[in-house]
Amino acid sequence: MTATASRFNKNQLLAALSSAEWQHLEPDLDWVDLEAGTVLHSSGKALHHVHFPASATVSLVSSMADGASAEVAEVAVVGSEGMVGVCAFMGGANPLSDAVVQRPGQAWRMSTAAVLHHTRRSPDFMQKLLGYTQALFTHMAQCSACNRHHALDQQLCRWLLLHLDRQEGTDMQITQERIACLLGVRREGVTGGALKLQKAGLIDYRRGHISIIDRSGLEARSCECYGVVRQAYDRLSCAHAAPRRSSGVSDLGLATLVVHRQRQPLLMTA
Repeated sequence: MTATASRFNKNQLLAALSSAEWQHLEPDLDWVDLEAGTVLHSSGKALHHVHFPASATVSLVSSMADGASAEVAEVAVVGSEGMVGVCAFMGGANPLSDAVVQRPGQAWRMSTAAVLHHTRRSPDFMQKLLGYTQALFTHMAQCSACNRHHALDQQLCRWLLLHLDRQEGTDMQITQERIACLLGVRREGVTGGALKLQKAGLIDYRRGHISIIDRSGLEARSCECYGVVRQAYDRLSCAHAAPRRSSGVSDLGLATLVVHRQRQPLLMTA
């Protein structure tokens, strides 16, 4: 396997494409490092690039300003299962949310002009992106409902699980202040929720660091919203698993796209 093929395989949308599609896309893709806190695009401003995360995770956040201060809340998180910047091929030049790198790592970057070109050229590429967008919209709608109707403890479990799905390992470098900001709640609420989860033996929390001890326990304590979002991406993975490659590229790890029947992370394996 070449280094380029290995990198393609780290993003599920790209890994699901045929080798012929790779050859069309490769000249317009750049392999980039993303640092935590980097803003990939801002709400209402022209979108210049889309990103296909490999090891990085990106929070899509909605901002609300009252003239004196601004509050943000996470509406979705994107990892190696998807793409940041879906408005590029949906007919809207300006995104409706900010995209902020939450966990540093690598991604493929493509210009919006190139995305438009390739979606018009290739119905298969377009269908892959539309399928992902449908799952993303389910994700956003369910998280919005969860933030309004469910207890903070349940929201915290759902948030931890969705981010855990999109990273390697069980450790997270994040502060309670940051989680509170992304959930759109007071820091004291997150502190109380984290203490409850720690006393229950589900997590271990130290300042700026969370270790997940009992994933199954988190799932049991979460509301149904995590399961709804997870099922949307499982269906997407199932669609991606349909054989599309020639036998000459069977060693590119297509088997890693099978449905995760035992709640394993959504991450692609190298």
